[in-house]
Amino acid sequence: MKNLELAWILAEIGDLLELQGENPFKVRAYRRAARAIELLPEDIEAVWRRGELGRIEGIGKALEEKIDEWLSTGVMTYYEELRRQLPPGLRELTRVPGVGPKLAQRLYQELGIRNLDELEAACREQRLRHVKGLGARSEENILRGIERLRRQMERFPLGLALPVAQQLVRALAEFPSVQRVAIAGSLRRGRETVGDVDIVASSADPASVMDEFVRTPGVEQVLARGDTKASIVLKMGLQVDLRVVRDDQFAAALHHFTGSKEHNVALRELAQAKGLKISEYGIVRVDEGEPLAVATEADVFAAVGLPCIPPELREDGSEIAAAREGRLPALITLGDIKGDLHVHSEWSDGLHSIEAMALAARERGYEYIAITDHSPSLSVARGLDPSRLEEQLEEIARLNRRLDGIRILTGCEVDILRDGSLDLPDEILARLDVVVASVHSAMNLDEAEMTERIVAAMRNPHVDIIGHPTGRILGRREPYAVDMERIIAVAAETGTCLEINASPDRMDLKDVHARWARERGVMIVINTDAHSTDGLDQMAYGVTVARRAWLGKADVLNCLSWPELKARLKDGRR
Repeated sequence: MKNLELAWILAEIGDLLELQGENPFKVRAYRRAARAIELLPEDIEAVWRRGELGRIEGIGKALEEKIDEWLSTGVMTYYEELRRQLPPGLRELTRVPGVGPKLAQRLYQELGIRNLDELEAACREQRLRHVKGLGARSEENILRGIERLRRQMERFPLGLALPVAQQLVRALAEFPSVQRVAIAGSLRRGRETVGDVDIVASSADPASVMDEFVRTPGVEQVLARGDTKASIVLKMGLQVDLRVVRDDQFAAALHHFTGSKEHNVALRELAQAKGLKISEYGIVRVDEGEPLAVATEADVFAAVGLPCIPPELREDGSEIAAAREGRLPALITLGDIKGDLHVHSEWSDGLHSIEAMALAARERGYEYIAITDHSPSLSVARGLDPSRLEEQLEEIARLNRRLDGIRILTGCEVDILRDGSLDLPDEILARLDVVVASVHSAMNLDEAEMTERIVAAMRNPHVDIIGHPTGRILGRREPYAVDMERIIAVAAETGTCLEINASPDRMDLKDVHARWARERGVMIVINTDAHSTDGLDQMAYGVTVARRAWLGKADVLNCLSWPELKARLKDGRR
């Protein structure tokens, strides 16, 4: 897709400019433009043909000319020139702890180091200590950093990092000298993967908090320990940074270290226009030097005349404009979810019985749950053939007569076969309350073939939901090639819902695609794809994705009550 390809190019330009030490405002401009194009709800070529590139937020005259060149010729000269100026492996160096863009550039200029292998060799040959400001300790630290980087290489998925961070926060909260403590950084903003974990705490005795923190069980290395900041690396390879401030600074520090950089810059610019200075230490009136009382993050935003912006929206600065104009949505919350429409039982590859899954759903306050076991072609998952599915329907009917307080919906996660046909006949699918259609095989098709395969399934009148629409597994499997713009357009046409699969391994749809869908009027459904009763608790990850996509409860199918859902499913049959 042109939009994502162009967004990637612009983001890479930002990275390359940062490596060259370019003006930070210029770097942010390219990253903001990349985000704007990534979120664009229509084909960038259509906008270009109408001569309306300049109407896209963040696209000025110079950038418009570069995009015009790229769309006309397939080449962006400026980008190609930047790439020629720097070795391709240089960006990788900046992922090593302690090697930022400036040091990476110095190592390249002074020692000719162009990639991780050459950096490792230079450390082992003790050549780095001849660079001003570096020594034997630097070489040791960089070697350890390279080893960690190679061990993980990928960022940590939210589903892995968040439970660890929550456990650390709970432990710190129990320490007597800690007054307040919270997760910050990209993890708090709900990014699907994170490079590290940021925690902010307040205390009148920061030294004792530092002592407690560096003794955390599972610490492999203490990278730094100062009076108010410490960094550790856990044995799993995850870096955790803790900052301790006075309690009257906590709200400002939490806001600052939650980020993003672009959000903070935009808010500071707004504050400056109002004669205020915002930093991690608080808010000060510039003319008087008088600090403002800031007890909560809401006070930070109120000081500049804004409503409190949820952390999940604090990304590219556009949320500031939305807040000023009263366009912030009332975001969905976990409490808005009324049921789960994609779960598995022991009838296929789940661990628990249908009754156990239903009772677990009732315990979570749900009104309904759909049992969507696999179809026959997925033999590895003991998929149900028509006769076994018939038996399951009878069991669900018996359970619905016996159980109070929960409605069990009949369903199936039916495989979309290579040619776009479904793995069960229409006369079977027509009898089910909910049909989730998903791709589980032949994932190496080209984009056109995969897209038409899914489109064919969406045009089947019995399909209610497309499950995990891009097929990715975070850190292990890339999304298959599919034109999401076309998928969303067809979903809008057919009334098919698109799933945010809340499994922390998937989180698919991702936030950008879910936001595109919302802007096209496509209904989203957030499901856990749970294979056990505990799996139902993963719903929170899907809600996080939805919040980052600016979704409210009206945008999400399973925020409907059971009577509303029943009517919607009946009316939604095409």
